[in-house]
Amino acid sequence: MTVTLAIVGAGARGTAYARIATAEGTGKVVAVADPDPARRAAAATEFAITAEHVYAGWEDLAARPRLADAAIIATPDRLHADPAVALAERGYALLLEKPMAPTPADAERIVAAVIRNDVLLAVCHVLRYTPYSRRLKAIVDSGRVGQIVSVEHLEPVGWWHQAHSYIRGQWAIEAESSPMLLAKSSHDIDWLGHIIGRPVTRVSSFGGLFHFRPENRPPGATARCLDCPVERSCAYSAVRIYERFLDDPVYRQWPLGVLTDDPTLEGLHKALQDGPYGTCVYTGRNDVVDHQVVNLEYDGGVTASFTMTAFTALDFRKTRIFGTLGSIDGDGRTLTVHDFLTDTRETIDLAPEGGASAADGHGGADTELIRAFLAAVATGDHTLITSGPQESIASHHIVWAAEHARHTGTVVEVSAPGEEVRRVHGVPGLA
Repeated sequence: MTVTLAIVGAGARGTAYARIATAEGTGKVVAVADPDPARRAAAATEFAITAEHVYAGWEDLAARPRLADAAIIATPDRLHADPAVALAERGYALLLEKPMAPTPADAERIVAAVIRNDVLLAVCHVLRYTPYSRRLKAIVDSGRVGQIVSVEHLEPVGWWHQAHSYIRGQWAIEAESSPMLLAKSSHDIDWLGHIIGRPVTRVSSFGGLFHFRPENRPPGATARCLDCPVERSCAYSAVRIYERFLDDPVYRQWPLGVLTDDPTLEGLHKALQDGPYGTCVYTGRNDVVDHQVVNLEYDGGVTASFTMTAFTALDFRKTRIFGTLGSIDGDGRTLTVHDFLTDTRETIDLAPEGGASAADGHGGADTELIRAFLAAVATGDHTLITSGPQESIASHHIVWAAEHARHTGTVVEVSAPGEEVRRVHGVPGLA
């Protein structure tokens, strides 16, 4: 069966998922909705979509009887809920880019709509679906390292990725998108819960915007990199970051494709001269964190620490799992299992496809998610999706609890999934 798809939001993520679906040969894009004329025209051309199914907004698509099996919703974070609810009411299966929504109320609306209409919802927590994660989960569940006691997990965002997406890009301002922990690291909070397999009971968090502030601007720096006299000595120079991607066919799609549809030196410089991606990282426009630590206590006393930092190379996540009978070290490419009884180590090479960035499909994770989603739609077997409505809303609530803890300097107690966060240490819980 070929699964028919409608794209709602034809930006980088929406088109990336659509390309994978068509490349797999089991998906066909038949409609697109996007307010940007250039983006929707490009999608219509690339996927051979007929003119009557090219829409300026999701409302026009939702006003029609269902014309595809599923919809890919990849609008900006704060514009997820309304199209998701409307298309669920029309009976579309939904592939929803993470985060579900920036607020609990909107996320709960989405969950209620998909349950009410009995439609499939897959939230794009792509890390769950890789061979690496599946093998790690199988090792943990087998009891080979005993019971998990504690976990260390690192997300190395990458210095240029932070500059691109979270300083100059659309996730730079929390009020216009969502907190960094939700926009970027909801992947990790979700993944930790999936691997550990227990509900969170308490959470604390620390972090902030350490470096990308006006007071750290180099002497002599100007507002734009193209005419900045100190640009050549700045690690965050937009010129330095983007020019090296011009000859790379993968990175020309992302991140260069976000800046310009003319990936030449001339086209790039025009984008840097006129657009937000050519501005100094020290202007003070951005306010999302550039580093954050989250401490998690799970049911039964299991603990985990999660660190997100901008000040790294962009790479796969690093994880250390400490069990009662052994430990596991993972770097996104290999897993090293240490057996305490025999004092021996086994290294398992899982060789992901490509690198860790969105340009490479997160090391093949995007492809694995799309394969699972298309198969679930085609067969009706919803168990192929492990990032469904209940799992995803539960991990989102942990993110909101962590943000509450960070802003209030408290430890937040989390009740059972689906319930509210309770009062802890005299601090009102989250609604």
